[in-house]
Amino acid sequence: MPRSLYFLLAVCCVCVTPAWSQPPNAAARKKIATALLENVTIHRDIAYVKEGHERQKLDLYLPKTSGEKRPVVVWVHGGAWTKGSKDQTPALPVLAAGVVVASINYRYSQHAPFPAQIQDCQAAIRWLKGHAKTYRIDPDRIAVWGSSAGGHLVSLLGTASDSRAWEPIGEYRDLSPRVICVIDWFGPTDFTLLGEVAARENPIAALIGPTNGDLREKLAAASPVTYVSEDDPPFLIMQGDKDPLVPAGQSQRLHERLREANVPSRLEIIAGAGHGGAQFTDQARRTMIREFLQQHLQVSP
Repeated sequence: MPRSLYFLLAVCCVCVTPAWSQPPNAAARKKIATALLENVTIHRDIAYVKEGHERQKLDLYLPKTSGEKRPVVVWVHGGAWTKGSKDQTPALPVLAAGVVVASINYRYSQHAPFPAQIQDCQAAIRWLKGHAKTYRIDPDRIAVWGSSAGGHLVSLLGTASDSRAWEPIGEYRDLSPRVICVIDWFGPTDFTLLGEVAARENPIAALIGPTNGDLREKLAAASPVTYVSEDDPPFLIMQGDKDPLVPAGQSQRLHERLREANVPSRLEIIAGAGHGGAQFTDQARRTMIREFLQQHLQVSP
């Protein structure tokens, strides 16, 4: 097996610039952050599963704008499905365009094996739709964005939204968890490429849980590529060509499957970039993300 695939076994917490620009010093960064959140109401630690696990919570950032049915960007953090937090999200700059931001936690693999993580993400989407009137959001304009393990989960939200493979949890089980578009930052997409040996002692093994002669089936069931179909939402996939953890072939695999199914997909391979980093939020990529969200959420810059 190629050495690059072994690196995927150590998928870890993403290290990305938390803002879309990098001011010259800490004071300037604080000033920009303060201005960005000045006209925003923040609700923290909202339980999207009633009386559920402590990780089944989200933070909601509501810009103080007029009008009804505002679009939403949902951030899903990385961390090898074993760590990470909703507390930091690079999506906050979209607040300036009147877009609501939700940042969610989900159960780690040490709390429950797959599919608990995607069940949580789908429950959070359903919760947002169920509370659309309360928070003045548009249930038909919800975008998802995630990195690394979070990229894996948002890709599943995109490709498996109509799948009945997993039992719905939480409230609003009659609502669809379908989203309008997906931004995937270097998420693993096809676990079956890792092979049986590679799947035993690594975060993916912890994710899928014990196996009993059904390893490949479990790897396929947790892979976004398994569920690709022609009615999937548009994808923007961003990947560093020097990523030591998630090989670029993982992003290419999902992109190719989406294109084969005639799903709009754009793959941005960033030269010299690793597993996250400033290149993902430089001017060119900020513009790419902004235009993608403008197009699909139908918002002004």
